[in-house]
Amino acid sequence: MAEDTPTPPGGRIDLAAFLAALELSPVGDGTFEAASLGPPGGVVFGGQLMAQAVAAATRVVPDKTVRSLHTVFARAGTTDHPVQIDVEQMHAGRAFASVTVSIRQGDRLCARSLVLLDSPDPDLIRHAPPMPGTGPPADPPAGAWWEVRTVGGVDVSDPEAVGPAELQVWTRFPDAPEGDAVNRALLAYATDGFLIGTAMRPHAGVGQSMAHVSIATTVLTHTLSFHQPVRASEWLLLDQRSTYAGSGRAYGRGEVFEAGGALVASFVQDSMIRHMTG
Repeated sequence: MAEDTPTPPGGRIDLAAFLAALELSPVGDGTFEAASLGPPGGVVFGGQLMAQAVAAATRVVPDKTVRSLHTVFARAGTTDHPVQIDVEQMHAGRAFASVTVSIRQGDRLCARSLVLLDSPDPDLIRHAPPMPGTGPPADPPAGAWWEVRTVGGVDVSDPEAVGPAELQVWTRFPDAPEGDAVNRALLAYATDGFLIGTAMRPHAGVGQSMAHVSIATTVLTHTLSFHQPVRASEWLLLDQRSTYAGSGRAYGRGEVFEAGGALVASFVQDSMIRHMTG
């Protein structure tokens, strides 16, 4: 299980810290160590672990790009300690490669990702859904390393703000460097933080501000597929919806569009939303 909400934009994490967390230090054959992000005593955000899985897979298979990753979050990690990342190569061929990425803190297995990498082929067929009609993002505050704007000013933290189980979010990292792996890692980070709040929207008296206070929430699994190269420094629209909630669980999915309308990625997430116990 992993923390389901990232540090707010402009918070303690900055782009330099994020990029440093992707600088994996080799400690053995296929084994790396990397920093944890967030204030002391916190829980590691799941988006960090997915971003590091992207970086680790690309490090081991540098001649291909990450096509998809499926991550299961087993246990929470703490921001007080670095993470150990173990990469096992399952297969490597001309067009495809696959690896498993296990992320631990000591003897505690935090997450495991199955990562597919590939070398793109020329089109035989191509189609994609159109981008939903939204206005451009509002002007963000100056100086934020990660800029986020919800369409329509929706506040998923407010327990009384009821609406459909849908959420559209503009996001960008304005100073993101060039490089395919780091841009995919940044998008992985961004996709992890909004679907639980999306699932809460139709339910009066329930909001993301209650998470870890009176409601227990966590991301259980997250699958992200990249369709096209990503430029995380440019505005990207996360078009999200939760199609099911019940039995203490929720399911949601989303598409990621460039501002010009091209679909660049898709993702799905299973999460836990239940009464706080103990």
